[in-house]
Amino acid sequence: MPSSGALLPHTHRLHRTLLPLAAAVMLSSQVQAADLITITRDALENSADLASSVSTYRSVEEERNVQRGDLLPQIGANASAAHNKTYEESSFAGSAAAGSSAGGTGGGASSGGTAGGGTGAGGGAGGPGGFSSAGSPSDDNYNSTSIGVEATQAIFDARNWFELKRAEEEIDQQGFSLLSDRQELISQTSQAYFEILRAKDILESRIAQEKAIGRQLEQAREQFEVGLIAITDVQEAQASADLARAERIAARSDLQVSFERLERLTGKRYDSIEGLSEDLPIETPLPDTREAWTSLAMENNPTLLATQAAIDVANRNVDIARSGHLPTLDAFVRYDYSKTDIDYLDGHNSAGQVGLRANVPIFTGGKTSAQVNQAGYRLEASQYDFESQRRETVQQVRSLLTEVNNDVSTVEARRQAIISNRSALEATRSGYEVGTRNIVDVLDAEQNLYDALANYAESRYDYVTDLIELRQAAGVLDVRDIRALNDWLREDLSVNLDFSAEDVDDDALMNIGQRPTAPQSR
Repeated sequence: MPSSGALLPHTHRLHRTLLPLAAAVMLSSQVQAADLITITRDALENSADLASSVSTYRSVEEERNVQRGDLLPQIGANASAAHNKTYEESSFAGSAAAGSSAGGTGGGASSGGTAGGGTGAGGGAGGPGGFSSAGSPSDDNYNSTSIGVEATQAIFDARNWFELKRAEEEIDQQGFSLLSDRQELISQTSQAYFEILRAKDILESRIAQEKAIGRQLEQAREQFEVGLIAITDVQEAQASADLARAERIAARSDLQVSFERLERLTGKRYDSIEGLSEDLPIETPLPDTREAWTSLAMENNPTLLATQAAIDVANRNVDIARSGHLPTLDAFVRYDYSKTDIDYLDGHNSAGQVGLRANVPIFTGGKTSAQVNQAGYRLEASQYDFESQRRETVQQVRSLLTEVNNDVSTVEARRQAIISNRSALEATRSGYEVGTRNIVDVLDAEQNLYDALANYAESRYDYVTDLIELRQAAGVLDVRDIRALNDWLREDLSVNLDFSAEDVDDDALMNIGQRPTAPQSR
């Protein structure tokens, strides 16, 4: 028989890394029935919400590679090929007029002198005039190609470095969020499982109640027919029977809805699940102090750790904004090659460069300063968010610990209430038989007994679900807790979706144990 110590909290420190999803999926044992461990495995494998969280984590993880790329060498190449056509047209304004004037002047001089002189002057003046033209158009068509390659390496770029650090811190933050989602899925699946068992136990008590009141109604009718009781007693019994039937219908509906909730989490439909043994120990959780559970939560609660990681991310955003004031320095190597096929040019051009390129921000219109202020306010907001989450976590852990401790006392009190109400019912029936009590008293006593049975079932499952929530709030809920609870499940107590009234054993339902005895005094 498993010991109750299997539910003790694990005090290990959560690592700031993602727990592999494969470890979460390796929950199954080789069993055929749909027990808690099998259903939890199905939920971890098929949950759309958890799959979305895993994809989100992987996308954030890739951001680290994106930012690392900016710090590594960058190589780029460019090439071009073009067909070129140029058209030129030029002219010398006034050349023709000047030649004509000079020629006329030469002709006048020849009439007063020798003909040779005149001819010579005219020819000289006419020479420039003869070279004058309206223009000389020309078309040039040629092809050109060019290729360039450049490699750069960042030597100093604070912004890229801080962005890489921020990406790593965002991975931690998203890892905690994923762990929180995983714990939330385990908790929801476990609670949905035990909600089915709760609904089944309540339905059992309502079916037994309807049967008992039905027998009481038949007895009342028989007594009325022989004149032993008034018609009002029959009507009271009929009203109680109608109420019991309505409660049974509602309980059956709750059982069906509970199976549907489990199907939504796992994506599978289960016809039956194993039931919880009566031997499950109802004990105060260890450690038994609020301070110890609070310390566990401060160290392990993934939601709290995610908000704490958000502060680191916000701090890095401040560094990124401040880096806008800093210079950058890159080393570069460049090579260019070009070639044309113009007729009067032959060959190609090539050039290479090796050097450093610095960029110094001098004035950005106040943009960088505004970004620093913006990042600072967001840092403040993340710090307030952490404090709010810390307070909520402390309050949640303390409240759940109080509820679990109260559940321990409530289970025993409601167990005793069953014994007391059963004794009260027997006494009321005896009084009814001798005429000191009426049928209304009997019906009320029966109602009280079956309410006590239902309340006892409620308190047992409240204890289990509250304990799961407590461990989740402390951040220590994991597969071992599910295995520990699974050890208390029994296949012979399985719950079927098609649960019917014939499945209820009235004698077993009424057998809730002997009255506890006080310890012997010494």
